[in-house]
Amino acid sequence: MPKTSARLLALLSLLQARRDWSGTLLADRLDISLRTVRRDIDRLRELGYPIVAVKGPDGGYRLSAGTDLPPLLFDDEQAVALTIALQVAASGTGGLADASARALNTVHQVMPTRLRNRVEALRVTSVQRPTTRPAAPVDGGLLLALGAAVHAHEILRFDYGSAGTDGPGRRVEPHHVVTWDGRWYLIAWDLDRDDWRTFRVDRMTLRTPNGPRFTPRELPGGDVTGYLVGTFRGGGDGGGWPCRGTVILDLPAATVALYTREGIIEEAGPGRCRLTLGSWSWPSLAATIARYDADIEVVGPGELTEAFAHLSHRLARAAAR
Repeated sequence: MPKTSARLLALLSLLQARRDWSGTLLADRLDISLRTVRRDIDRLRELGYPIVAVKGPDGGYRLSAGTDLPPLLFDDEQAVALTIALQVAASGTGGLADASARALNTVHQVMPTRLRNRVEALRVTSVQRPTTRPAAPVDGGLLLALGAAVHAHEILRFDYGSAGTDGPGRRVEPHHVVTWDGRWYLIAWDLDRDDWRTFRVDRMTLRTPNGPRFTPRELPGGDVTGYLVGTFRGGGDGGGWPCRGTVILDLPAATVALYTREGIIEEAGPGRCRLTLGSWSWPSLAATIARYDADIEVVGPGELTEAFAHLSHRLARAAAR
């Protein structure tokens, strides 16, 4: 039987690997008794890990969200991927660059030597596309506040642009937070102008508290993509391409935005985003989306699903050769 400290780390790693574990399965994986599993769970709870009991024939456990972020365990692939993503974010010019650099330093300090050497051999630099209107930095806390208001359907109040704070400010029903050509935007119904508006997030200064809840309205164009196509009229959304599709990626919108200059990115839940891109052919579009190295759920159209199947067969044949 492994020592207590090693066994606790192994137990924590299992709890992070999937949502629910039965006590029997944990005991089998760790080669310990159910009594020892329960005792180790109590030790992890004492260390601050929010582990809740799940009902079942022999009981179960789940690592849930708590009020504080406890230490996490990453396997080698996760640690390398996290470090590379942080390097890209830290070398950029956005508002998250400083926080990414601090996070990168934290991960680097605790990384095993074998992984640190691999990562140090790869120095990532984010090269921004030349533009006449560079994106202004956006605070991560502001993005979180906007996302929370969208999710809770709460009216937002804010000052916009260079306007002073003596006036009443803008009042809107927030609908979606999206990125477009490297910038963050809020799509919302403007209560004072009685119309839809698109606001640049870097020009917003929130007022607190938020207003009352509201019932979301139907967005013109049917969805966010249709609305933005009509608003920006082909300014990089892929509207001019002969093939355009939408997918759900198991990556945060902020991460995908680091690698996407053309397209529409929307939040789609914790750690997920909705991406709309265009290309000259369906296989080309599928290949472009596959480069994000994440699980993909095709929203549409059917031609994109067929292109993924065609691409998978082609890659399988290439691997066989």
